[in-house]
Amino acid sequence: MIDRRSSRRKPSEVRSLSVDEWPPADQKAFVEACRPSVRLRRGGAGAHLGAVSRKDIANRYGLYLDFLARHGHLDFDCSAAQSVTPANVEQYLAELRSRVRSVTVWNSIYKLRRAAELIAPGVDFAWLAEVEKDMAAAMEPRNKNDRLVLAGRLVEAGLRLIGEADASSTTKVQWARGVRNGLMVVLLALHPLRIKNFATLRLGQSIKRVEGVWWLSIGVRETKSHRLDERRVPDFVTPIVDRYVEVCRPILFGGRAPDAAFWVSSTRGRQFTAKNMGTLISRITRETVSVDVSTHLFRMAAASTAIILNGSRPDLSAGVLCHRDRRMTEEHYDRAGSLHAGDALSAIVSQYRMHQ
Repeated sequence: MIDRRSSRRKPSEVRSLSVDEWPPADQKAFVEACRPSVRLRRGGAGAHLGAVSRKDIANRYGLYLDFLARHGHLDFDCSAAQSVTPANVEQYLAELRSRVRSVTVWNSIYKLRRAAELIAPGVDFAWLAEVEKDMAAAMEPRNKNDRLVLAGRLVEAGLRLIGEADASSTTKVQWARGVRNGLMVVLLALHPLRIKNFATLRLGQSIKRVEGVWWLSIGVRETKSHRLDERRVPDFVTPIVDRYVEVCRPILFGGRAPDAAFWVSSTRGRQFTAKNMGTLISRITRETVSVDVSTHLFRMAAASTAIILNGSRPDLSAGVLCHRDRRMTEEHYDRAGSLHAGDALSAIVSQYRMHQ
């Protein structure tokens, strides 16, 4: 548990307090909220949430408590969520606005409300919901259309990286790293898993070879939609995966005994974290296609590509992203509509110019 008299830190030293660093009442209430149901006994208010959602909510609440601790406002003797007050939230908002974008501000308040309602279900946080609505109205999401790169271009970029590694690498580690980076881009473009699933692929478990074919298989407990996600790796990628597994991975492990980690860091000889892989993929795409294509934008690229190249199958893009509801795909990922509209306008303008 942290020192109740912890010295104040600067906003640049922000961190999220882990659950075991929270005030005791908050800790106890959150554990109870996450208690799973057992047979005829109902679970806690947050039992329906997936592990990722619970972790995210706890992380956001920990950031709020860290803010209070840095400013000397964290009371370890208070009851559950008693620190979530209009005065404290107003100061928290002021700091958030000074260091993060409007979308992150809204998300932080949204997750703070979710946490507070789980921890103190009997308390009325309608006032915080109103603050959240104000943030939603004011936020200005970053336009992603200028960073849309279709999946085919990403696949070609990955294959080009592998070719360059074969042609110009001067050391075995450099070569293995180049093949790994290219394969990352190719596989993610073809099978845009969420980064937590992609970064933690395990050989023989979530990625395995069955009768000469490589499969990605993410279990129901690991997916956000709680659906089994199985994907067949295309035949043209099979030799690359074989070479990566048989030759590159052992090199990347260095002197460390290999384990089941599929993606191996060349600097640590261990499995990538989701954060480090996300950073790496952004850098790779900046260098290869001149656009920072985050792992999340790979999903947008896949959905848009599916609609553009096969618009006769409207459910294809939702299937590619493992969404239950096609509307989710259309609202958040598919940018094909605007591209089609732009193409149609360009055709009209071209015809007009031809007849002048």
